[in-house]
Amino acid sequence: MKRDYYETLGVEKGADADTLKKAYRKLAMQFHPDRNPGNTEAESKFKELNEAYDVLKDDQKRAAYDRFGHAAFENGGGGFRNGQAGGFSASGFADIFDEMFGDFMGGGGRRGPGRGRGSDLRFNMEISLEDAFAGKQSTIRVPSSVACEDCDGTGGEKGAKPITCPACHGHGKVRATQGFFTIERSCQHCSGAGKVIEKPCKTCHGSGRTAKEKTLQVNIPAGVEEGTRIRLAGEGEAGMLGAPAGDLYIFLSIKPHRLFERDGANIHCHVPIAMTNAALGGQVEIPTIDGGRAKVTIPAGAQTGQQFRLKGKGMSVLRSSARGDMYVELVVETPVNLSKKQKDLLAQFEAEGKKHGNHSPQSEGFFARVKEFFDSSRD
Repeated sequence: MKRDYYETLGVEKGADADTLKKAYRKLAMQFHPDRNPGNTEAESKFKELNEAYDVLKDDQKRAAYDRFGHAAFENGGGGFRNGQAGGFSASGFADIFDEMFGDFMGGGGRRGPGRGRGSDLRFNMEISLEDAFAGKQSTIRVPSSVACEDCDGTGGEKGAKPITCPACHGHGKVRATQGFFTIERSCQHCSGAGKVIEKPCKTCHGSGRTAKEKTLQVNIPAGVEEGTRIRLAGEGEAGMLGAPAGDLYIFLSIKPHRLFERDGANIHCHVPIAMTNAALGGQVEIPTIDGGRAKVTIPAGAQTGQQFRLKGKGMSVLRSSARGDMYVELVVETPVNLSKKQKDLLAQFEAEGKKHGNHSPQSEGFFARVKEFFDSSRD
């Protein structure tokens, strides 16, 4: 008795496509014959994984399996046998629906595995803000499938050529009568290719591809932003039986920086300064994203939130020689953990301020407006 496909992949029945794919890849890498030479148990497990994933990754096959179980695919899908009418199953209906309406719905009909292009892959990559500024070349390792080396992707043993499908006689389609209707659909025996592999390759079991981790070089241009997508054509999963490979899409995310905040092409940096520096003025030296240093002159009486613009010290602009600006924003820090002597000095400072006035124009102006408000409320 066949094992439940969901149980084979170790996922729940309601698992989405991404969960299925991750589970399959993990187990396929573990039980692949190349990693378990001579282990017949691993080879049998690998075949079960391929069979389970082939059904569950296809929405129509999966719907049929969820309703009818393994019986949905017995005797050529339970729908037709050698082109003659038989029991009519959900999977058979799905194939017929695709053949009749696929072109009108933008799908062009479902492509069988013998002709279908390989799946596209997604790779999430995190880079630093410095890498986004300067660009870099990075090496990544991607679990994928590649054309089988032993059969050159044909699916047959070396020298073995595909033969005409005995079920459809090379037409790739079969006809069956259902009541008053004659319905034509893709041949399930050859997946619509019109030919079948008489002697399947022992390495890839006739699929024309094998699981393998690929090492790729990725060029990240200067100026990339969060969510930038890089496409590597032909680096996705290999197609079945020599069909073209899919593409690999790399989605970039940028790590938060400990000093800088990015805003498009501009960079913001919050610089805390001592109260005395803000009062007396001076200079601070800060780093820039390109690895250099910049000096910022702080005027006497500087306030929290005051900004200084460093032109051309921001981020690189993608596909351009231009750069954004850097904005330095001051944060005046109130002193803490004061000694008695320091507290006495500040008290003297406050007393002097009351005599001469106008040392804190913002607070004095605010409380003057507050007094006016209270006075007007009493009238």
